[in-house]
Amino acid sequence: MKHLVIVESPSKSKTIEKYLGKDYKVISSKGHVRDLATSGKFGLGVDVDADFKPTYVPIKGKKKLITEMKKDVAASDIVYLATDPDREGEAISWHLFDALGLKDDDYKRVEFHEITKDVVKDAFNHARKIDNNLVKSQETRRIIDRIIGFRLSKLMQSKTGGKSAGRVQSVALKLIVDREREIEAFKEEEYYTIEAIFADFNAMLEKYHGKKVEIKSLVEAEEILGKLSNAFKIESVTSKEKNRKGKMPFKTSTLQKDASSKLGFGSSKTMRIAQKLYEGINIGSETTGLITYMRTDSYRLSEVFTAETFKYIKDNYGPEYVGAIKKVKKDENSQDAHEAIRPTSIKRTPESLKSYLSPDEYKLYSLIYYRALASLMKDARVKATTIILENNGYTFKATGSVLIFDGYLKVYSKYEQNEDVILPDLEKYNSDVVIASEIKKEQHFTKPPARYTEASLIDEMEKLGIGRPSTYAPTMETIKARGYVTIDNKRFVPTDIGIETTDKLQEFFSNIINVEYTANMEKDLDEIALNKCDNIKILKDFYNVFEPTVEDAFKNMEKKEAEKTGEACPECGSDLVIRNGRYGKFVACSNYPECKYIKKEEKKVVEVIDCPKCDGKVIEKTTRRGKKFWGCNNYPKCDYASWYEPTENKCPKCGSVMVIKRKKEVCPNCENEKKEK
Repeated sequence: MKHLVIVESPSKSKTIEKYLGKDYKVISSKGHVRDLATSGKFGLGVDVDADFKPTYVPIKGKKKLITEMKKDVAASDIVYLATDPDREGEAISWHLFDALGLKDDDYKRVEFHEITKDVVKDAFNHARKIDNNLVKSQETRRIIDRIIGFRLSKLMQSKTGGKSAGRVQSVALKLIVDREREIEAFKEEEYYTIEAIFADFNAMLEKYHGKKVEIKSLVEAEEILGKLSNAFKIESVTSKEKNRKGKMPFKTSTLQKDASSKLGFGSSKTMRIAQKLYEGINIGSETTGLITYMRTDSYRLSEVFTAETFKYIKDNYGPEYVGAIKKVKKDENSQDAHEAIRPTSIKRTPESLKSYLSPDEYKLYSLIYYRALASLMKDARVKATTIILENNGYTFKATGSVLIFDGYLKVYSKYEQNEDVILPDLEKYNSDVVIASEIKKEQHFTKPPARYTEASLIDEMEKLGIGRPSTYAPTMETIKARGYVTIDNKRFVPTDIGIETTDKLQEFFSNIINVEYTANMEKDLDEIALNKCDNIKILKDFYNVFEPTVEDAFKNMEKKEAEKTGEACPECGSDLVIRNGRYGKFVACSNYPECKYIKKEEKKVVEVIDCPKCDGKVIEKTTRRGKKFWGCNNYPKCDYASWYEPTENKCPKCGSVMVIKRKKEVCPNCENEKKEK
């Protein structure tokens, strides 16, 4: 063996070894091999007084692997460090270099932006040395996250019911808590719209003598209706063609967002499937990567892929469908280190690979493939028509559009619906007046801001510059695993512990746990990566502000006492208290950890109403994670269930059982609300 290649993933190593041939041995580090120790002051593994010198130790279970890799290194003439092409991957390469005792002449660093035979082989023509600035940036991030994580988590555990805190996760949680408080403070307002119904179209009231109309009460609506006649004067009819612009190819955040809204995938699931598509799939004749690297904040596409795709579009759809490379202003938070997420070959259509992919792999690959293809196709064109009508000083407007050239929708219409709204040719009336069959008012109520979904929270984090593509999915998982949020209808709802943790952090650390500080820290890390900033200075500036604040919080933050139940522990006699766990509240001994008694809850059957689907009773239940819901006691024979407490009333519109939602009685099917008499 002359050449040793070390990658991160075992599945990737097998694919690459086939590409390179018998002169190469490809092995896997299985991700990181070392991490900061938990020794020293506060267990940080960092000597703060020696310019933050870190102490690294093998990750549990990796010591034996390092020993085995050293044997492979000794039998090689050259070692190629081929970890992932990002900042984290660069750090893993450095840890391998250091842990394996390599010298500068012993190794080269290569990057694989896609796992295909030609690209992998070509990567060795561009081998380089480890970029120490990228390594410093990652190490700085790791040290800051360790200091914040260890110190604040210890603080939260000693003072609150919270389990952890972190630089990014706590800011993400704060966004969720802030949104919940906006919803709680929201006061709905009544408003009305007025619509004129004609034989072939409808028109909405927009203005009165040129000023926008806002109708805030039934009295105002009735007053306006009293002034209108059924005869409307045609003020104008205008039609013009407009472009309907295609979408950009995917980057990490937009892929997670669209996979959530269009496929119902969580961010972790999306990234897990994308990782597999990147590392390689056996497609019969070969094992190859199907998409480029999936952690990116760039919309850029390679010239080779662009040229190949333009030819593919021309040959398969016609020259009129060939678009142009879309120009986009570079986001100031973007690193632009990699291409956008795209198929490694436009010729590998989803349909041709369907038999080799799982259903979920096929869905995600199709989404990525057609998004990249559509991004290089012509814009769609629509004919937009606007009709303006006048009635006693009131202006009504009707709009419609008809697709006249499908463009990129030729391949992307399944993900982006387009419905024609056809307006009539008013010239056939031979009159400048049209007669409405009905003019009606409709009552509405303003809605509070929506809770965050995973997709919308990631979108917000990206806009604010919080975290990076590799951190979004882990952040979502962390706040869920810590019990800081629950999921209701795919949206984040903060728990009492999540709110308490956020409030305590804001009481003492509002200068650090906030959007601006976190975003600026990301910019500082980028500057370190570009060798424009001294990492030790960044660490010192951070620590000199952070540590005194932590010490003050340990002294002065009020400790929340566990609520006593009034019962004595049957095992040691100490008070029983209510504690918060991952799956909700439970009763346990206050003398923990000396006494580990936990009281088993007796299940109470609470009948609510007669079941609307059978002759059973709807009862109050809880999920395994402690979330309350209501379901039929004849389950599984009857599947009636509701996340909201049902009432004995039925919706007058659709007949569904009304439920209590946001302290109001509403229909879960049509959102009709019960009106107070």
